[in-house]
Amino acid sequence: MQGTWEAGDSGELRKIAPVVAVRGNVDTEPWAKELPATAVAEAGAAVIYVLHDVKALDLNPAASGFHIVVSGHSHKPGKTERDGVLYINPGSAGPRRFQLPVTVAHLSLERMPYAWNCESRRNR
Repeated sequence: MQGTWEAGDSGELRKIAPVVAVRGNVDTEPWAKELPATAVAEAGAAVIYVLHDVKALDLNPAASGFHIVVSGHSHKPGKTERDGVLYINPGSAGPRRFQLPVTVAHLSLERMPYAWNCESRRNR
């Protein structure tokens, strides 16, 4: 099962591959108006909630049936788990921001618990 999720502040990924994307705080160009603030995606048995800033989360993901929350606002890669929900921030695929590494996250949805890793890319 493959998919691409983009949690805002880019818009570039959708030019090269199918993607579930949401609008970020710097997505202010006219093309970004068509992007939603949140998105829901299903990949196999996983139900994924995508939003830009996890601090803006206005629902209980576990109670709403989500297995994974993908967000990106901080550009800091990370993973936590709460109430059986995996929260991931893939970081920033580029360009480099705030002296943080350029990263890409890989999420394996083949079996639970879902496997997650984040790899650094060359600085752009």
